[in-house]
Amino acid sequence: MPKVKLREIAHARSGDKGNSVNIGVFANDESLYPYLVEQLTAENVKGFFQGLVLGDVKRYELPNIHALNFFCREALDGGGSSSLRIDNLGKCFGSSLLRYEIEIPEKRR
Repeated sequence: MPKVKLREIAHARSGDKGNSVNIGVFANDESLYPYLVEQLTAENVKGFFQGLVLGDVKRYELPNIHALNFFCREALDGGGSSSLRIDNLGKCFGSSLLRYEIEIPEKRR
């Protein structure tokens, strides 16, 4: 199966609270949601953000709105008031995750 960037089949929104990041990923079409569930695991998201997300990642499934929610702990180098990162806010995590690649059959795109 060919790989596509997540941005081709979904959209995302994210935010921060303290040292944690919350990322919502929404399938553009309900027929694509099973591919997100199968391939966009908590482990894969943690691996994608290797070196940035130091704590655990918990995934919540929201099938009624064809979405996944990821809660990433220890992701902001201590949080907004204590981090030395230039961009330490969680708002960039959603758009970054849209670069993640998943396999989708050609007919589903």
